[in-house]
Amino acid sequence: MDLLNNLRVFVRVVDCGSFTAAADALDLSTAQVSRLVADLEQHVQARLLQRTTRRLSLTEAGERFLLRSRQILEEMEEATAEARGAHLKPSGRLRVHSMNGLGVLITPLIARYCELYPDVVFELTLSQRNPDPLEEGFDVVISIALELADSQSVAQPLGQIYSVPCAAPAYLQRQGVPQHPLALNDHCCLRMLDPLYSDQWLFHDASGEHAVSPARTFQCNVAESMVKASESGMGISLIPFYAATRPLSDGTLLRLLPTYRPRERNVYALYPSRRFLDAKVRTWVDFLKVELPKVFAEHDAVINDPRHWA
Repeated sequence: MDLLNNLRVFVRVVDCGSFTAAADALDLSTAQVSRLVADLEQHVQARLLQRTTRRLSLTEAGERFLLRSRQILEEMEEATAEARGAHLKPSGRLRVHSMNGLGVLITPLIARYCELYPDVVFELTLSQRNPDPLEEGFDVVISIALELADSQSVAQPLGQIYSVPCAAPAYLQRQGVPQHPLALNDHCCLRMLDPLYSDQWLFHDASGEHAVSPARTFQCNVAESMVKASESGMGISLIPFYAATRPLSDGTLLRLLPTYRPRERNVYALYPSRRFLDAKVRTWVDFLKVELPKVFAEHDAVINDPRHWA
């Protein structure tokens, strides 16, 4: 039995004052309307209407049931309108996950997005992993990967990121400036503990790819701490390009091997489904597709400025 439909028919019968008038309003036969009300009475195990040849009247149980039925139908209409509105106007809580390093780039974009859509409340989670948005209940996951694994999620590309080798001027004065990636084997190399980084540092140029296996010296899983270790002269580190722009601009670090570029990693926005896409998800992903590449380009301009090279 379609309980909501039976409730609607019951309320319409009361409002119209007869089965026949309700049947005309609902484009049903009088017999169908009578049967739907009878099924409802059977379901609640109570008589709701007193029927005579001349009039209908509510029983005491019917009066109470009518009040609750109206409340249920009104709440259902409000819930339906709210759900439909979710596809039109961005509002409500938006649960976003991002890899740790990208948090410094994503947070200012969140602030700008919220100025455009003040009815959206963000819940940002940062960690060193790529969760499945469907399994863990995230609306959007900003993922970094060489290649995307098979997934039921929709993936929107947002750009590429890479890392650059950097060192403090004082360290380079003591140890010299490496001119080839393989020369890094003779230096103290600081290691990022990150699932996206393998045991090897991979560089490429026109002649091909060059693999370096740094010795296990200082290791850290946070880019900002790796920058500090590099600035203190501990050695050469491979730093995400967006984390390297500030120390390069300040002159506390210098970029090494600028003609060799480490392997790029792709950045994606993942979300569970295209069908009936919530407005806050759609507008946030569209905003990221426009604004995040601009942010990457700003950092890229600093990285590729020869004034910051050793």
